[in-house]
Amino acid sequence: MEPELRGLYAITPWPLAEQQVLQLAEQALRGGAAVLQLRDKSDDAPRRLRLARALREACQRHRALFIVNDDLALAQAVGADGVHLGRDDTDLAQARAQAPELIIGVSCYASLERAERAQALGADYVAFGRFFASRSKPEASPAPLEVLRQARERLFLPVVAIGGITLDNAPRLLAAGAQALAVIDGLFGQVDVEASARRFAGLFARGDILAPFQID
Repeated sequence: MEPELRGLYAITPWPLAEQQVLQLAEQALRGGAAVLQLRDKSDDAPRRLRLARALREACQRHRALFIVNDDLALAQAVGADGVHLGRDDTDLAQARAQAPELIIGVSCYASLERAERAQALGADYVAFGRFFASRSKPEASPAPLEVLRQARERLFLPVVAIGGITLDNAPRLLAAGAQALAVIDGLFGQVDVEASARRFAGLFARGDILAPFQID
């Protein structure tokens, strides 16, 4: 059985040197990140392959899910657990046909209709956001908290929140229905990444916050 898609969903910061990415990722995983996504926008294919292989191994050691952003071929090449797709990436139906073994997540921004289409086409989880001002994607359109509540009512997939998430505002997202929190700067921009990850993970420790969603 795979680890849960629930909890802290850490997304690697970019741009950074390879060794920095690996060190920060290891700290997040030690702190309890349940999911780690490689987000690397470089055109350096050998770098991306090295990072993906190393991060996959780190996730295996820590029993966390490893997701590759945007790159289906890379996810398959390194035996990742899954791939995350945005609106400009590989078509979901095509990705599902090519990679039936992978967890596929889809960015839905503030659109429940997009999420419902993704669910119908075989997505394994959906992500909404940004919910707060984001240093990683300052141009991203905002999403209302209400979209999380409606998603939990209308979908049976895990719901991930992303965008400007901090330890201060995270409880609002959990209360609205988020089952995982995708965090970049609010985690990797902190002085002590491991301690921050532990605090984020601790938000999910109480069983009465959310029932866990298990991917079979």
